[in-house]
Amino acid sequence: MTLSTTPRATYRFQFHKDFIFADAEALVPYLDDLGISHLYASPITTARSGSTHGYDVVDPTRINPELGGEAGFRSLVAALRARDMGVIIDIVPNHMGVAGGENAWWNDVLAHGETSKFSRYFDIDWREKLVLPILGDPLAETLASGALKVEQVDGRYVLEAYGEHRLPIRDEDQAIAATDDIAALIDRQHYRLASWRVANDELNWRRFFTINDLAGLRAEDPVVFEATHALYFRLYAEGLIDGVRVDHVDGLTDPAGYCRQLRERFDAIERPADVPAGPAYIVIEKILAGGEPLATDWGVDGTSGYDFMEQVTALLHDPAGAEPLAELWADISGRSADFAPEELRARQELLAWQFDAQHRRCVEAFVALARSTPDCDGMTPGMLHRAIERLLWVFPVYRTYGTGKAAPASDAKIRETVRKRVAEFVPPGEGAVVDRILSWLAGDGPGDAALAAEAVRKFQQFSAPIAAKAVEDTAFYRYGRLLSRNDVGFDAARMSLDIDAFHAAMIERARDWPSAMLATATHDHKRGEDVRARLGVLSEVPDLWRARAEHWLHLAAPYAEGVDPADTYMLLQTLFGAWPTNLGVSDIEGLSNYAERIVAWQEKALREAKLRSSWEAPDEAYETRCHDLAKALLDPDRSREFLDDMAGFVDRIAPVAAANGLAQVALRYTVPGVPDLYQGTETADLSLVDPDNRRPVDYATREEMLANAADPKLVLIATLLALRRQHPMLFAAGTYEPMAVTGVRADHVIAFSRAHDGVAVRCVVALRSAGRCLDANDAAEWWADTALSSGDRIADLLGASAVSVAMLDPAAT
Repeated sequence: MTLSTTPRATYRFQFHKDFIFADAEALVPYLDDLGISHLYASPITTARSGSTHGYDVVDPTRINPELGGEAGFRSLVAALRARDMGVIIDIVPNHMGVAGGENAWWNDVLAHGETSKFSRYFDIDWREKLVLPILGDPLAETLASGALKVEQVDGRYVLEAYGEHRLPIRDEDQAIAATDDIAALIDRQHYRLASWRVANDELNWRRFFTINDLAGLRAEDPVVFEATHALYFRLYAEGLIDGVRVDHVDGLTDPAGYCRQLRERFDAIERPADVPAGPAYIVIEKILAGGEPLATDWGVDGTSGYDFMEQVTALLHDPAGAEPLAELWADISGRSADFAPEELRARQELLAWQFDAQHRRCVEAFVALARSTPDCDGMTPGMLHRAIERLLWVFPVYRTYGTGKAAPASDAKIRETVRKRVAEFVPPGEGAVVDRILSWLAGDGPGDAALAAEAVRKFQQFSAPIAAKAVEDTAFYRYGRLLSRNDVGFDAARMSLDIDAFHAAMIERARDWPSAMLATATHDHKRGEDVRARLGVLSEVPDLWRARAEHWLHLAAPYAEGVDPADTYMLLQTLFGAWPTNLGVSDIEGLSNYAERIVAWQEKALREAKLRSSWEAPDEAYETRCHDLAKALLDPDRSREFLDDMAGFVDRIAPVAAANGLAQVALRYTVPGVPDLYQGTETADLSLVDPDNRRPVDYATREEMLANAADPKLVLIATLLALRRQHPMLFAAGTYEPMAVTGVRADHVIAFSRAHDGVAVRCVVALRSAGRCLDANDAAEWWADTALSSGDRIADLLGASAVSVAMLDPAAT
């Protein structure tokens, strides 16, 4: 079989110093046996020493020596090519890591200021010194404490802070650095040292979201683009990679222009004759809001799969659970039953706090634009500030894609949605200001063209982090109707997706995005795919869940004094959802290990929510009360009744959760697209948010399970991957045809066929199976008269199983 640059199926590895290229190379036979065509690698460029994820790149021109360097990578690729397999790598064009003194480009900027040849690489406002918010206290206090010193490193003087940061000193000051007053020396540098607490208000360079260690890159500059992508183009030219996944494309100035340029550069490269000829496979990390289409003219193969993860998860949920679960959440928490108020409050708070500096600079850009035209006479900075603020309170997507001169037609619908949503928040008489900003976003507003481009850029690079931080990293940790609906790219306001809507989305995939990735687990997910599958069952049995949750709250009460009931309830959902397979209530070590994982999740959840604690000001007393509650509930000496009841409920729900999990797998490997398998999730994925979802994987056990067909999930994955290997074009280019279902359980099964060049496959998948799995009636009686339009009875096709995938071509094996 001839390998294509477009994967048949990918397997994602998270590389770091404890899992390097050599470790992956040893697993190539396993991936091949499983049926994978391409290894999908986390960033391989040189990241900050000890990085556990690779997104804090300090040198994009070299392969990370901690991972084995270029020699190790070449050896890995050789092992893959020997088995007719390929490589896709994750690239990071939006930002670089700038902490720890390891980034030579950033250090040059610190040493030479705006005159550095690298100053154009970073998105810095040079109207003032570059602000470095790295101090634990204000500068004066830090100086008084003696935490700042001048040291000599490699023959040059540097400024050392806390023994951790080493900052370059200007060339002009080298001769006097050791003898000069340190305060005066600092004052002459191109940077201004400041407390980390001033970053939200005073930072004058674009960072990645709220992370001061990651500085935004100006990939729109041709010089920067070539410098930061040269390694990727060389690796592609040598046949060492087959494509890329672009991290956080919405952070770039012009995502559409960037993607088209990336495609053009890859397409112009000639490859060796013994590797796939191309075109390069390009997918982008893009969060799509409900109903938001991905532009088809960017030159990419689609997204990296968060949109599919949302669609398939929503499909598994029962819409009937939305209202009773919302009522239960409101009763317990005293908070809103609906998600919208939580999202609005989070957006308002973060705009007024974590993004104040970026907000002000965005306003300044629009003020300059307004002053460039008499059409905006009387439009004050305050008006523009309020208009931008309120637009971002209600913005329905990550961003729009205008350039200041023009905008894609698809942006018009977004602007109209915003116009309707913002109306109730606009101060009297200031609606015209909102309209003017929307016209600038559309590319048809008045004023100087260059100023318009700058203002629109700042708005679009501002709306994306607001959406990410306010919604996914704040509101999702505050709203607890059902935690399986709070994940990256999800719409927490929506409980479920009906079958017809899912079909429509898959037909669109077959038409526009047949090679987009299909993911159900990632390095970013907040809950593993099988945690979501188990929690999803609760949408089918809300009354049963209410009874259990209220009983558990009663049992937890002695240990929950001083803990917000909302936090207790989200803890109970998490304990249930992530309960490890085969964890016994007398397994002291297992319960202790689980408690450690839960406490780590709890700390992150409480701090991200920013209600009772935060990263900036942790309330350790409150966090301790929450941790003590979790530990008490997982202690058999104190909570045996709770543990027995919890384990019993997990066991009772297990058949339904397993059916959900297998349904999720079946759809990922049969609908249009390229299925991605995140490391280790070929067996039960009961992980929580990072770093829990990046724990070491026991591959020896998985290899043994694959060889012995010992795990239903792993067996289904291997079976479907074998089918994809046998019929690659069927799944790569086949049509997607919904199959009508009739009968009393028609809304509990999804059926479709894929066909290409005379070969076809029929897929029938059970949905929302609580009634079938929990009722005393047998499966055939439950399915009753439910049948495909062809006459095939669902009871005969599925019985008590969750999935039926059958080739319809008589000549097929």
